[in-house]
Amino acid sequence: MQPAPTVTFRFAAPREASVIREIEFEAGQRFVSVGMAGIADAPPMALELVERKIAASEIIVAVDADATCAGFVMFEPQPARIYVQELDVLTAYAGRRIGASLIEQVAQLARTRQLPQLVLSTYREVPWNAPYYRRLGFCDIEQAELDAALIARRDAHIVRGLDESKRVFMRRDLG
Repeated sequence: MQPAPTVTFRFAAPREASVIREIEFEAGQRFVSVGMAGIADAPPMALELVERKIAASEIIVAVDADATCAGFVMFEPQPARIYVQELDVLTAYAGRRIGASLIEQVAQLARTRQLPQLVLSTYREVPWNAPYYRRLGFCDIEQAELDAALIARRDAHIVRGLDESKRVFMRRDLG
């Protein structure tokens, strides 16, 4: 199933920085339902970070026919892959495969840049996290397979207070 034909994808515009933060905050509210209220209570990303990512063309948005941002994916190009940092879709747009399509946008960008892999870190048991990404072709990366960059990212997560025992790194090869 594809998203409704009225949904288009493009790099985020500077005027959308606040909307992206609102989408992130709304998406975080879902974590209350799985006993993770701390995520729901967390403030959205700093406006300055979102503005930097938009300026770097590292956020793609899904936009409906009314020009409403329905979701976004934020990513970081790395030497041999693209790291997917954040994927959020408004609840009102759930079930339309917008998240899957946003991931495909990043996969296409990676292929264009001849980067063979997407990587991300997510919660292992949250239904719209690791189980969802597995349906999109991602597989778990075992701890012993983590490279220096992913270990550094894991360490940064711990500093931010994330419980890495509940998280998993995942990859999708784009061959």
